[in-house]
Amino acid sequence: MIVHNEEVQAVNCEPGVTRKILSYSEELMMTEVSFEKGARGNEHKHPHRQITYVAKGEFEFNMDGEVHVVRQGDSILIPGDMLHGVHALEEGILVDIFTPMRKDFL
Repeated sequence: MIVHNEEVQAVNCEPGVTRKILSYSEELMMTEVSFEKGARGNEHKHPHRQITYVAKGEFEFNMDGEVHVVRQGDSILIPGDMLHGVHALEEGILVDIFTPMRKDFL
């Protein structure tokens, strides 16, 4: 599967946050999530394991009550069912990879 980013329609997730589904199979999914400065990905949890790569910007990640600041080039591993959320300290882009795929995103 080859996906050209410019051909993918972004969907609104939360105020100031959009998501593109880039590639996926039953076992794996990659998304690109864009944030305006100050936007939040509200705290939530899901059974999927997740790796997040900071492609651009600076973010505060709240993971099970612990806050971590991450910047471009950093990555985060989030186990399934861990409560987590994010706050964009500046405009930025996160690349999220899930296993298995997030059927709720389709």
